[in-house]
Amino acid sequence: MSLARTAPAPAGRREAAKTERRRRIIAAARDLIRETGDAGLSMRAIAARAGVSLATPYNLFGSKRAIVLAILEDVREFHERFSRLPPSDALGRLFEALAISIGYYAEDPDFYHTLWSALLDTSGKELRTVILNPQSHAFWAALIAEAGKDGAFAEGIDPDLLLRNLNLTFEAVMLNWVHGAIGAEELEPSVSYGYALALRGAASPAYAARLDHEVRRRQARLRQAIAKKTAACTEP
Repeated sequence: MSLARTAPAPAGRREAAKTERRRRIIAAARDLIRETGDAGLSMRAIAARAGVSLATPYNLFGSKRAIVLAILEDVREFHERFSRLPPSDALGRLFEALAISIGYYAEDPDFYHTLWSALLDTSGKELRTVILNPQSHAFWAALIAEAGKDGAFAEGIDPDLLLRNLNLTFEAVMLNWVHGAIGAEELEPSVSYGYALALRGAASPAYAARLDHEVRRRQARLRQAIAKKTAACTEP
């Protein structure tokens, strides 16, 4: 009987294998969410789809919440895309960030429709804390604060309440998408138009003309999106 022992795998190889298992688990969860229309997946289903033991998702992530968060981080190179944008003022960056964010929903509507359906369900409080997390809030709050420092808003406008109103506008549009009242192609035009109207109402005299232009431009884009959808629905 041989007493020889198998040498342990080098650290680099072990880390590579762990990274690959993480990738497979994330991909499996994302595919299952898209295919089943259910964000409340079991760890057993995720492990089976990824081809790993049931213990592996717990060992690598700890919880389903962490897996969902990893999915969002994995598919969203948001800050990388945002950092590559050409220089602009705070208002410009706000609209650009909005377009990037909603662009992900249009690229993979089945996946994000499922997530937002769960988020807007009264039983989806845990998922809500994953998507609408403090880091996300801080990012948008910083853009609003920067626009305020630029003099974009009239005296007395509360930036926190302004951001709250913008968030409510965003969620109202997403609710209509979840219920089928609007299509994915209408998401960004609808949200950005709502943002432009709210920001125009909060604008300082120096920024009024600028935001008038934003309202008209985004109104035109929303009309085009609605007209395109209407035309598609009436085609024989």
